[in-house]
Amino acid sequence: MAVSSSLLTSSLQGSMVTPKTLKCCTEFKCNPSNLSFQQSRHTKSMHLTHLGLLPSRKLSIWEQTDRFSSKDRIQCRAFEVENAPSFSVGKKFHLDDIIEAQQFDRDTLSAIFEVAHEMEKIEKNSTGSQILKGYLMATLFYEPSTRTRLSFESAMKRLGGEVLTTENAREFSSAAKGETLEDTIRTVEGYSDIIVMRHFESGAARRAAATASIPVINAGDGPGQHPSQALLDVYTIEREVGKLDGIKVGLVGDLANGRTVRSLAYLLTRYQDVKIYFVSPDVVKMKDDIKAFLTSKGVEWEESADLMEVASKCDVVYQTRIQKERFGERIDLYEAARGKYIVDQDVLDVMQKHAVVMHPLPRLDEITVDVDRDPRAAYFRQAKNGLYIRMALLKLLLVGW
Repeated sequence: MAVSSSLLTSSLQGSMVTPKTLKCCTEFKCNPSNLSFQQSRHTKSMHLTHLGLLPSRKLSIWEQTDRFSSKDRIQCRAFEVENAPSFSVGKKFHLDDIIEAQQFDRDTLSAIFEVAHEMEKIEKNSTGSQILKGYLMATLFYEPSTRTRLSFESAMKRLGGEVLTTENAREFSSAAKGETLEDTIRTVEGYSDIIVMRHFESGAARRAAATASIPVINAGDGPGQHPSQALLDVYTIEREVGKLDGIKVGLVGDLANGRTVRSLAYLLTRYQDVKIYFVSPDVVKMKDDIKAFLTSKGVEWEESADLMEVASKCDVVYQTRIQKERFGERIDLYEAARGKYIVDQDVLDVMQKHAVVMHPLPRLDEITVDVDRDPRAAYFRQAKNGLYIRMALLKLLLVGW
């Protein structure tokens, strides 16, 4: 009996991609019992790509955690290639979890943005939608959040689903009693169909995904990543600037601790002729791993101490807050970094007319309130776009395309 798995390998045509499909030849030994190509509400599927048939591919979460033993791997020495639509109605979403920005290729991004546009139409329809009726989402937040938690909860409810929530799991859950993250995840997955988690430790989302049999969305893991924020940022840039290829982006503020700018930098490598400027105090400069990744992908980057000069060149000035909570007891370093780069009217005056100011929020004093009146201030529109992106992700992870 032949088995197949869709791979995202070709360009988007409208809202549909026609990728190649691998089919194990029936004359070779292949044990279908080791595979599941239809995702149930409580079982993550294992794709051929996850099991090592294809080269030159990022390791999946499953492989990185060595979840499968050698006996689970397919023994198949030949396959034939045929075309089959993947981004079309009824098809399963090819990702089991949303953990990091590197999971998304350009075609997937375009397809997700198409779904997000449809979600915007649903949100504007007062009758709403029942796409996710009968599904439960658990929001497990170990750090404070306003926009991310509420936008995910709003997204779930606007699609007809229900929400179980913990606003401060670090203090008011069994974590305060010493329960491990893995035990918490095993418990919570028994109550819900999908988990949205924010944690104070980098890598916590990966651990949760390796433990859970239901989808996990990383809503921010310490100074690590914030993939859904990066998705909404790129979606916002496309809507505001009108393009993603050939843009210049200035990342400003706390670049060492900012998970949003790290994730955004990863996604921007999917587009052509992008240049990124890093503007930050010395104590919170962008880390070398991001710089090395950009270089490896052929993306030009430059560090600068002159915000005015960078702002005059860029299509996007992406300002971030200096994160006091990441400095621990080194308040002296925080005070040295805070207030060094501020977007104000003077910065707006040198910016191009089509350029925009973005910010993941919350802001303190790094963008003055008078900037809010300028049509190039996109940060509140950016926050609203988060609702559409998160509606799209929940829909795709739970019911597919």
